[in-house]
Amino acid sequence: MILVTGATGTVGRAVIDRLRVLGTPVRALVRRPETANLPADIDVVRGDLGAPESLAAALDGVDSVFLLSAGPEIPVHDANVAAAAIRAGVRHLVKLSSGRAGDEAATDPIPAWHRAGEQAVRASGIDWTMVRPLGFMSNALHWAPGIRAVDTVRAPYGQGRIAVVDPEDIAAVAVAALTETGHAGRIYTLSGPQALAPGEQTGILAEVLGRPLRYEEISAAEAHTALLGFGVAPDMADAIMSLRATALESFTSVVHPSVEEVTGRPPRSFAEWATAHRAEFVTV
Repeated sequence: MILVTGATGTVGRAVIDRLRVLGTPVRALVRRPETANLPADIDVVRGDLGAPESLAAALDGVDSVFLLSAGPEIPVHDANVAAAAIRAGVRHLVKLSSGRAGDEAATDPIPAWHRAGEQAVRASGIDWTMVRPLGFMSNALHWAPGIRAVDTVRAPYGQGRIAVVDPEDIAAVAVAALTETGHAGRIYTLSGPQALAPGEQTGILAEVLGRPLRYEEISAAEAHTALLGFGVAPDMADAIMSLRATALESFTSVVHPSVEEVTGRPPRSFAEWATAHRAEFVTV
């Protein structure tokens, strides 16, 4: 049995889908099972990473854990899960971290939270694997309303390049680590096949959609305001903007071979990802 946290998110759900294809028993830890909308054959249990007393039942009979946590409480949540997993006799934990956690120069909040979370997992004594994506192709979905309405992508840091990776490739690496031997103690920094700036992503989306699109660079302040308008908490908006600014540094533009090394196939390109999600840019 494999326990998946963050099961209703993009990567967590992709992990679940891949485990189901393999026929692996899966349990999903969610805060609200009644709204989880997960397949009927998934054992859905109620729990909260911030409430250690809720984790024991979820971990009963579990062999491995996929740990996905978010926000300022990452270090505490990761420590809670790792400690509960040790008590339950879990053999292996795969943590979804941040690519920037491996950059010693990164002191901004999100990589710092994940770095502390990684340290908590290591300190627990459990066998671990760290999965560190540099950036998510799926973040481009935030541009969909502007594309649908005015054929325009508005984003900051136009000169920054990130070797973004398809969440399906992240899930593929995580599932390999969860179900195969030889991944304990490994750190996998994940990227797509190419580092891209927002304007270059816009051009690829235009080709996929078959119509011209315009990229408009906006200021960091405008992007911050937009996050607040989407209901993002101020501390998270600050953290997200700090992470976005790192696109201007060289670390995020490095292409890594980990996806192919682990899965035996190259990572999907942004064009392939965009083609798979084309409908989300043309309909609500």
